[in-house]
Amino acid sequence: MRIDRLDHLVLTVADLEATVDFYSRVLGMEPITFGEGRKALVFGHSKINLHEAGHEFEPKAAHAVPGSADLCLISAVPLEQVMAELARHNVEIEEGPVHRTGALGSIESVYVRDPDRNLIEISVYVETV
Repeated sequence: MRIDRLDHLVLTVADLEATVDFYSRVLGMEPITFGEGRKALVFGHSKINLHEAGHEFEPKAAHAVPGSADLCLISAVPLEQVMAELARHNVEIEEGPVHRTGALGSIESVYVRDPDRNLIEISVYVETV
């Protein structure tokens, strides 16, 4: 077997509306509804499916709880623009900019928290990938 890429991931959230607002308004993701009223956030070639805590869809993670995720998202715009946009939305940068290593090489990152206190790393590649 050879896995090619991540298609989607699931976040268990305390408040669907607050999560959709943050990821769409601040991070520019597109909220969608699919299936029987399920909510998700689309960006690039990926999506984040949302499960409301206590009302998760089966099957689900063994310990699905809000605030347990740590995600790294790659930005299509320079990190300076990301930081300006975060400031415009009054989103505090918890750490960064800092140098890290991504899946394809060197990245520069800032870290923020979403409404459930998930750690969200927003990064840009330093070298052409």
